[in-house]
Amino acid sequence: MTGADDRSAAGRPPSEGHGPRQDTLDPAEVARFDRLAESWWDPEGPMRPLHQLNPLRLGYIRDAIGAHFGRNVRSPKPFAGLTLLDIGAGGGLLAEPLARLGAEVTGLEPAAAMAAAARRHAEQGGLSIDYRSETVEEVVARGERFDVVTAMEVVEHVTDVRAFVRAACAVTGDDGLLVLSTLNRTLRSFALAIVGAEYVLRWLPRGTHDWEKFVTPEELADAVAAGGLTVADRTGVIYNPLSANWRLSGDMSVNYMLTAKRA
Repeated sequence: MTGADDRSAAGRPPSEGHGPRQDTLDPAEVARFDRLAESWWDPEGPMRPLHQLNPLRLGYIRDAIGAHFGRNVRSPKPFAGLTLLDIGAGGGLLAEPLARLGAEVTGLEPAAAMAAAARRHAEQGGLSIDYRSETVEEVVARGERFDVVTAMEVVEHVTDVRAFVRAACAVTGDDGLLVLSTLNRTLRSFALAIVGAEYVLRWLPRGTHDWEKFVTPEELADAVAAGGLTVADRTGVIYNPLSANWRLSGDMSVNYMLTAKRA
């Protein structure tokens, strides 16, 4: 239930389409995230749900990388020597802690104001992160590949899921690991992620999500397979309103994450 242009009352897209594009960016999504640049790091601001979710997804990514590459995640810099590409890095909520764990991090953030804010925040924290205002398709075109590729809460914002996932797979190295997270397209996700989170509780700005762009685990696994990778793990993520925290679960009806590697 994480992420604004107010596109319609139930998170549905406008009927008019865009012209042909060479990437999977949605210009309206890029503009919306650009407007959030200055408040991204405010834990009580518009991205509060993402701040609450971040420790859980960071732990999942950390453990997945550690298991895949045989790293001791309790050591000071367990990911030293690993290159990591964070697609849709936003203000750096994931990129910064992963850099602190020793990874050489590159963050892709096509929203220019957001990328600039991410660079400033990283510099203030003494971190060296290569933030780029470009698309994953441009990275593919240069032939760059990374040990770890993450795209968290991004899939549901692109114009072509299969093309986006294919590009994410293409920049994942031969012994690499891909980590994705997104929202399932179910009636429950519509009730919780859109009606509940955006209209009733107002955790997120209206229009943050478009239910028709949500992706089922089966669709995402098929896209991963088409990109030449195999799903290694998948897990649901649920929110407990009583304790106000997130936890992993077998329930993938709303939020879920998966890892994939080359067979």
